[in-house]
Amino acid sequence: MPEHDEHQGKVAFITGGGRGFGRAFGAALSARGAHVVLADIDGAAAEAAAAELTAAGGSVTGVACDVADEVAVEAVMDEVAARHGGLDILVNNAGLHAAYNRPFTELGLAKVRRVLDVNVMGVVICSLAAQRAMRGRTGAAIVNISSSAAYANRSIYGVSKLAVRGLTVSFAREFAADGIRVNAIAPGLIFTDTVRAQLPEAEAKRVLGEQILQREGEERDIVEALLYLVSSKASFVTGETLRVTGGFALSV
Repeated sequence: MPEHDEHQGKVAFITGGGRGFGRAFGAALSARGAHVVLADIDGAAAEAAAAELTAAGGSVTGVACDVADEVAVEAVMDEVAARHGGLDILVNNAGLHAAYNRPFTELGLAKVRRVLDVNVMGVVICSLAAQRAMRGRTGAAIVNISSSAAYANRSIYGVSKLAVRGLTVSFAREFAADGIRVNAIAPGLIFTDTVRAQLPEAEAKRVLGEQILQREGEERDIVEALLYLVSSKASFVTGETLRVTGGFALSV
């Protein structure tokens, strides 16, 4: 089967799909023939992204969904499974990022709890809700989005992404009997438009100075990692976290 046809007829559910990595993942999978559901707490953003990708020739729908709300998640997952006959790919991409990458004492308990609700419990809730719809489907795969911050753990953000790595291993073990592979991607500093606009120049230089590969990380680097992990090329890969960081934060 040609590489670009492998996901023809597959059904993919992407959280945090209204913008950023989520939208890029949706564009790549829909271009390869999958029907993509973009789920986002900002329903308008999800619908707008879906409309753009549909206009480009994809089969994409957008839905409003808070990954920390288990009732809402189950309802959306059940609707998708009923409409499309099941689910083949889940990308747990939704997360709280830069504004929460600060010391615990600066954030306060309410924000710390919200990070854990979204970044950790969101992965648990969505994975469990998707399990029934994915069980026994050829090539079924879950990909969680961790971060290079998981290897530094300087903040609740890093701790939450470390938890995502742990959940990836646990769910890989638990879902193996259902034929579902579970892996994660830990992106390093990826120079999206948002990062360019918000990241101080000094911080960008610091991270680039710690990378082994001296070029800026690009969105396509993470998209290519996702496409590998949900493909037949990765059929013997599960429970792993793939670091895509240009060699930043390496360890043995």
